[in-house]
Amino acid sequence: MEEEIKKLVHNYFNDEEIDNISIFEKRIIVTLSEKASASPNVEKMTKELEELAEGRRVFVVFTADRETPSLQPQDDKWYVPSVKKIIAVASGKGGVGKSTTAVNLALALSRLGYKTAVFDADIYGPSVPTMLGFANAPGITYDGKHIEPFEAFGLKAMSIGSMIDKDTPLIWRGAKACGAIQQLFNDTNWGDIDVMVVDMPPGTGDIQITLSQKMKIDEAVIVSTPQDIALIDAIKGVNMFKQVGVKIAGIVENMSYYLCEKCGTRADIFGHAGAKAAAAKMGETFLGEIPLHITIRENADRGTPIVYTNPNSEYAQAYLKIAEQL
Repeated sequence: MEEEIKKLVHNYFNDEEIDNISIFEKRIIVTLSEKASASPNVEKMTKELEELAEGRRVFVVFTADRETPSLQPQDDKWYVPSVKKIIAVASGKGGVGKSTTAVNLALALSRLGYKTAVFDADIYGPSVPTMLGFANAPGITYDGKHIEPFEAFGLKAMSIGSMIDKDTPLIWRGAKACGAIQQLFNDTNWGDIDVMVVDMPPGTGDIQITLSQKMKIDEAVIVSTPQDIALIDAIKGVNMFKQVGVKIAGIVENMSYYLCEKCGTRADIFGHAGAKAAAAKMGETFLGEIPLHITIRENADRGTPIVYTNPNSEYAQAYLKIAEQL
């Protein structure tokens, strides 16, 4: 079957036009270069693939190589008219709880009465499908052109993680990765959205710069843990957004402290108030601190975020206070 699928694709397009053919248990993804998008063979190939796919869903994705962007604001931004505001949740490094913060912050904004969406732009480590409970659900399209967002806990959401097998790494360079993110962002049928929270990839590399320039981001929230090594990278993240003309909404200190449930003793495992001090030094707003607690982690892993499942807990209230400031 795999060889038949590959042969079919090569019957319509040459090696230069085919970037990748991925065959999973429930879906087939054919990645073509942008120049192939205008070919009438796309529709013919897609129909034949669907007949051959034995129940698998067929997706055709187009990517385009782009020059590495300069660190300057750009006018040709991606634009979805029905999305009023975009807030990026970013971090200078991985492992600081950025995705957990993004999801719970989106839920907190929804509880405040805003029509809220989450867009998972972390193409190499998409966590949103797991955290919102749609990790194993296939994407749906009604017109063959637009993808319907997933709906969970009152949020609309989309992630590249819903389009690929969860155990398969995406080995794409920056330009192709950005092309895939752009297509997913533009082709999702978002509907009317007051606030979209974008879970950015960690770091300050080429993909992060391109997304910051192109996505028409209104403000950025930087997530950091208290220790110095994380704060150094958080400061780099702040400076990157400033250089591309994105306003900084503020800094969140995640895993700020731990309270023992048995004795009530507080432990500042990673130090404390480092993010608050860094924000003051840079003249930025300190939005608040999120404690380190197993309940937050367990709910994220189960796809039942703490702000939804236990909104009156002190942990959920920490996210709600940050959302109120935003």
